[in-house]
Amino acid sequence: MASNAPVGKPTDMSSPRLPKVAGIDSTVPAPPHTVAPLPGVPSAAPPSDAALPPGVLIQDRLASWVSDLTTLHELTERLIKTDSLDGALREMLGAGAALVGARRGMAVLEPADGLGPTSTIGLGLAHADLGTIETVPRGSGSYGRLLDGLPEADPPGAGLPEADPPGAGLPGNGPTAPRRPARVPEPIAIRDVRTEEGLDPRHREVAARLGYAASYALPLATEEAGRLGAAVWLYDEPAEPDERRRHLIGLYGRFATEHLARLLQVERARARVATVAEELLPSRLPRVPGVRLAVRHLTGPQGGGDWYDALPLSEGALGLAVGSVSGTGPSALAAMGRLRASLRAYAVMEGEDPVAVLSDLELLLRLTEPARSATALFAYAEPAQRRIVLAGAGHAPPLVVGDHRTEFVETSLSAPLGMLTCWEAPSVELSPAPGETVLLYTDGLLRRTGDATDRAFARLHAAASSVPRADRSDPGAVADHVLRTLLPGGLDPAVEGEDVVLLAARFE
Repeated sequence: MASNAPVGKPTDMSSPRLPKVAGIDSTVPAPPHTVAPLPGVPSAAPPSDAALPPGVLIQDRLASWVSDLTTLHELTERLIKTDSLDGALREMLGAGAALVGARRGMAVLEPADGLGPTSTIGLGLAHADLGTIETVPRGSGSYGRLLDGLPEADPPGAGLPEADPPGAGLPGNGPTAPRRPARVPEPIAIRDVRTEEGLDPRHREVAARLGYAASYALPLATEEAGRLGAAVWLYDEPAEPDERRRHLIGLYGRFATEHLARLLQVERARARVATVAEELLPSRLPRVPGVRLAVRHLTGPQGGGDWYDALPLSEGALGLAVGSVSGTGPSALAAMGRLRASLRAYAVMEGEDPVAVLSDLELLLRLTEPARSATALFAYAEPAQRRIVLAGAGHAPPLVVGDHRTEFVETSLSAPLGMLTCWEAPSVELSPAPGETVLLYTDGLLRRTGDATDRAFARLHAAASSVPRADRSDPGAVADHVLRTLLPGGLDPAVEGEDVVLLAARFE
């Protein structure tokens, strides 16, 4: 139809020019739909006219190569500073837009192995715009064709030689060829959505609604990393990158894919550690008459050894415990699991005597893991009588929060578990008033504040004192208020440090 015919010749790609590089200046004007280059990144000079003298031609090409290398260096330096998948995808989208001369785009993270995580990031596109683009059938959209057209990731053992067939190694039979890496598809350029053949009508409708006329899609895949996803940049006018721009975005895309692959492995490792840590802790808190419980557990990127427990005991009693094992990572998680399981056993046998429970735990830790130390606090509570008997080993004292008082429980000083050949410290007894909440916490809550110990204790006391009266009847609200006050920015998962455990018990 005449209405679908292109108007004039599509504009060739060229990014806006910065001042001359090595005496070379561009004579090609920038099309109106391109964006300015990234701040601080020099723009590459195009090849000079073939009619120039040989010396000038060589100088022009050298200047262009230097400019291209400088551009890639600046962009990859920015990318390598990102430490999260979302941050890397956003940086990659912005840098890619500068390289191909587009204003908008989207990146889809969809690993071929199906293990996730998956996400969609937009550049210059609202969340609703991304949803509109996703209504286009995948077989018609360029990024969908890239995602669906790449073979699935090889199974475990990929890259290793396949098993030799019968007769291999005998005279006349050569060795088995190694498995070939996954094929990386070529980028897909749609120069004009209105006239491109084979597009679904929904694709043209979405392009008209969002106001883009062309697209360039790049696979986020390499032979080594396999398929991680795809990126697509959108143009306001019919256009496509020239050969030089395709080469630059191809180099940058391969580097970005390898960086994303590393971040993906880190993200998956963190998720596995967090899953293991959660499985080693109680799946839910028990319901015991006379007391209401709430817990908040925040973990760092490597997973620490902070733990908590709430164990129903005989005759309506309740055992409450918090503790921390030295170290981080899988070994600390394993030690935490063993320590918590042992404490539960000792609590069932002699929970009425917290000192005996911790003494048994000290002996076990000293005999089984002499190189590791731990802190622990165990409380034997009788909610019906509002009576608590507790003892601690190198652990911070509990905090009682009520309408008429906010004060720390005076516990005896003791070294952590595993630090002394013979450990024993007397227990203390307290009687919470009706409506008071007892807070048990790990040292990570204090250390994450970044303050000295005495100032951290003062801030914790002030945070507990400032709990609104309307929230004091809910132990979860009390814990949330304390955490928001002490850690207003939350627990940054990218920052190394201790875990945070806050266990609140409100007595009726």
